[in-house]
Amino acid sequence: MARTVSLHTLGCKLNYSETSTIAKQFSVNGFEIKEYGEAADVFVLNTCTVTENADRECRQIIRSVIRNNPSSYIIITGCYAQLQPEDIAKIEGVDLILGENEKFKIFEYVSDFEKKELSCNVVISSASGNISDFGEAFSADTDSRTRAFLKIQDGCDYSCSYCTIPLARGSSRSLEPTRVIENAKKLVDTGYREIILTGVNTGDYRYSGEGMNEWKLINILYELDKLNIDRIRISSIEPNLLTDEIIALYKSSPKFCNHFHIPLQSGNEEVLKMMKRRYKNEFFRDLVYKLKDGIKDVGIGVDVIVGFPGETDEYFETTLKFLEELPIMYLHTFSYSERKNTASVNLPGKVEISKIKDRSRILRYLSLSKRFDFYTKYLGTHQKVLFESKKDNGYIEGYTTNYIRVKVKAGEAVENSISDVILTRNELNALPSLLKGVVPLEGEIIKRETEIIS
Repeated sequence: MARTVSLHTLGCKLNYSETSTIAKQFSVNGFEIKEYGEAADVFVLNTCTVTENADRECRQIIRSVIRNNPSSYIIITGCYAQLQPEDIAKIEGVDLILGENEKFKIFEYVSDFEKKELSCNVVISSASGNISDFGEAFSADTDSRTRAFLKIQDGCDYSCSYCTIPLARGSSRSLEPTRVIENAKKLVDTGYREIILTGVNTGDYRYSGEGMNEWKLINILYELDKLNIDRIRISSIEPNLLTDEIIALYKSSPKFCNHFHIPLQSGNEEVLKMMKRRYKNEFFRDLVYKLKDGIKDVGIGVDVIVGFPGETDEYFETTLKFLEELPIMYLHTFSYSERKNTASVNLPGKVEISKIKDRSRILRYLSLSKRFDFYTKYLGTHQKVLFESKKDNGYIEGYTTNYIRVKVKAGEAVENSISDVILTRNELNALPSLLKGVVPLEGEIIKRETEIIS
């Protein structure tokens, strides 16, 4: 009987692509992949450390898995493992902790995956900027996803005062262009309909080799546009790296999804300075309107941090007003939490936890309102939806190119198909739904012979 492994991911889309690659390694070595929550011989957790809540969730998951599966061989890797291995090692039952440079070398460090009555084994090297430490990652045929994550960049050279990711992943480095295209072709050949480009700072992609001109993200996009792929999406891109060339390419090719996720972090310029962000409010506003005016039906998501040290009530009101006036689709709101070895830890003006919670709640409701208005605008319109896995409620769900989530009755569409849909009903009409995740629009497949586009 084949040994089994269960894997779980916390954090960003980059982490998901890396977990997919780890899963592929286990599959190649004869392991059967189990769903998270199912009993398995081995459990792998790819962690996140962007906030204290993320750290806490990591520890809770580890303890829960050990409690429910005491005989499982427990492997913890990722950013939290890189920066705080001692916290994880204190949890009885953890067998192996691997750093960022070691996460793709599991089978070099362990072969039998037999639980032993020994202390936890920790293998962590310093995060670097060496291209030799670039762990190639992309969604593989061990997943059930129809949208593939393709890692093209890692690390970050920015020095945002609240962020530990450069400490965990090292300086910015990018995968050789030929390898990017080769990996993308593998995904296309596997049958994926959409490729999502991921990285710590994806827009900072740049590669120079002997005898070649420097490649930037725009050069990669030009090459990907030549592939037989239906959709290409960038997971997230810094505003100062979203160039006019990229926008022009998005306008000229139907393969590029009219959806951007752009970190803002604050709508107040004084807070942006303290965060050491690389733009001003006016630049961000102009960029959003440039996208809105230039790309038809574009959907724009924005990251915001509330409760940063020095964010007074007045500064928060400035951010709120700034966001209210922006023609965006949704917000991802993060509550500030102190991270070791970051500059923001020493800043004055700490914000009370109760205020942080109140501000976060206000922005979450603003996000819901923005999304409701955006969804409502497209009721009655025809959209192409890439459908993913079926749900237990008798529906199948998917996304439009501009990131509207849509559901239809399960029998009307098949997984990994792009279908023509009329959007008929907006279910985003109850504020409590915000706490349970975004409720999708309901749609109906257009009844005609070409309703499923293969």
